[in-house]
Amino acid sequence: MTLTFPSSSAAALRGGPALRWGVIGAGEIAGDFTDALHSLTDQRVVAIASRSQERADAFARRHGVERGHDDAAAMVASPDVDVVYVATPHTRHRPDALLAISAGKPVLIEKPMAVSSAEADEIAAAARAAGVFAAEALWTRYLPHMTVMAQLLADGAIGDVRLATAEVAWANDLTAPGRMTDPALGGGALLDIGVYAAWFTQFAGGHPVEVRASGTTRADGVDLEAAIVTRSDRGVLATAATSLLATSPGRGTISGSAGSLRTLENLVFPASFELATDEGTAVWSDPAVPTGRRGLAYEATAVAGFVAEGVTDSPLHSLADARSVLATIEAARAQLTVI
Repeated sequence: MTLTFPSSSAAALRGGPALRWGVIGAGEIAGDFTDALHSLTDQRVVAIASRSQERADAFARRHGVERGHDDAAAMVASPDVDVVYVATPHTRHRPDALLAISAGKPVLIEKPMAVSSAEADEIAAAARAAGVFAAEALWTRYLPHMTVMAQLLADGAIGDVRLATAEVAWANDLTAPGRMTDPALGGGALLDIGVYAAWFTQFAGGHPVEVRASGTTRADGVDLEAAIVTRSDRGVLATAATSLLATSPGRGTISGSAGSLRTLENLVFPASFELATDEGTAVWSDPAVPTGRRGLAYEATAVAGFVAEGVTDSPLHSLADARSVLATIEAARAQLTVI
């Protein structure tokens, strides 16, 4: 018997609701997001807010955005901004998300949604009170390969999930300034890249109820490496690892009673994966899927659809899902060894 795959349910990049986006933050991820939207979708970034007018104007010229602002409050209040994307450093996510929500604007918040579960709770409560959409921009969940994997799990293609593993690590220059090594910006491996590994294992097995971790952190609170073992509310055992000291292939595996799923490239980006069961093995791949960070386009078109439908919480990666990942990271960080 030949193994078959369900169709991807990823949002179509064109032809759906088109929104006008305002972006807070003028860094690398904001640029990649804007470029992906403009080249691949019907969405448009119409305004960018940054710390200075000069920086905002430079971003606008470079990425084809209509106007720049040095006042995020003025930008989110603008009537021609339909939805806000927060792309500032981690410690700015909470205030910038609350700013958009207070203006009644749907908001997509770059991962991590906040630097603590308490901050995530505050964002979620504000969004519920305002009746507006809010979500963490865990863009990987919206990619085609992840929608196919999700359907396979729902269909029981690998039986009962019992084990999940993920490792996402990139070596960094720890002497260089910047968000990865600055405690004031929420620096460290877990919040920036480990979030993907913790999310993947949660996606596979459910929200963790037990968390054990080993690793190292600097005295200033910047965690350098961590290996996390969890058991979920469904009894699934998982391991998630991350590091700023080494670079890993970034693979993820989900093992069940009747088979397994294994990403063949870095799980963070658009990827292919292998399905293995007693019937054999098969590889899912789609060469038409945009590569690298161009895949950011999928989360934007999905959000546009949710907003058009009046949905206030992402059915693919809910506020509760985002909060659970942060709670896992908090529990892990508390167990690391200071060096």
